[in-house]
Amino acid sequence: MFEPFEFQFMVRAMLAASIVGALTASIGVFVVLRRLSYIGHGLAHSIFGGAVVSFVAGINFYVGATIWGVLTVFLINGASRRRQISGDAAVGIITTSAFAVGVLLISRNRTFTRDFEAALFGEILGITDTDLIVTAVALAAIGLALFTFWKQLVFTTFDQDVAGAYGVPIRTVEGVFSLALAATVIASLQVLGVTLIAAALVIPPVAARLLTDSFSRMFAIAVVLGTLTGFFGAYLSWFVDSSSGATIVLLQAAVFVVALSYAGARSRYRRRGVRETERIAGMERLLN
Repeated sequence: MFEPFEFQFMVRAMLAASIVGALTASIGVFVVLRRLSYIGHGLAHSIFGGAVVSFVAGINFYVGATIWGVLTVFLINGASRRRQISGDAAVGIITTSAFAVGVLLISRNRTFTRDFEAALFGEILGITDTDLIVTAVALAAIGLALFTFWKQLVFTTFDQDVAGAYGVPIRTVEGVFSLALAATVIASLQVLGVTLIAAALVIPPVAARLLTDSFSRMFAIAVVLGTLTGFFGAYLSWFVDSSSGATIVLLQAAVFVVALSYAGARSRYRRRGVRETERIAGMERLLN
């Protein structure tokens, strides 16, 4: 039961998975409520292109991916402000093009094969102390950004037009959110890989939404679910001998099924309660 804790690489893996789980869940709450799940998916693919460019250029992954991610965010924001281009179209064009750059470079540089698989599916067991520190710093920085712009983010999430009318700097808030999302994807890439980041961004917040109607409680539940599923997903992968990223996402999917079942049962119980109340009220009216 405690065997995974005997190995430093597994301890680092479980810590990193917990941090990434909290990180993706906290940003994912806003992603889900803004109905922007496709942006998380698109950014992951775009930053994959940055990872390949970093490898080919021989520069640090985090430097290259950050530059690429920031560039992608500004291009998306700039293109989506034009009336002729919708937001989802801008995301599709720019992120797919960035991903295609990575695929093109891979086709010309065969030595990237192993790193290509790690970027797509994650390589959590290869996480170093430096990677763990970078992930923790990303969590702290994004946590500070959320704390600083919390009211503005919540306001723009539920009604951007009204927020603008009340003087909220929409472009600044949207820029901060986009950069925080890009940083989340970059920090999560080695743990989850390009193919699974979107799921980690969406599943815990959606499960939390099924359990409560309160935004603050939804945020707290999502972060707790993200952290626990990250930790136990990495822990279980040791015994199952499976991909940690896939195990984490499947565990999150199981939690979602439980939350969905609970929400369905609660809804049926409430309907029965309402019908019973109406029946009793009807009987009382007849007796009177």
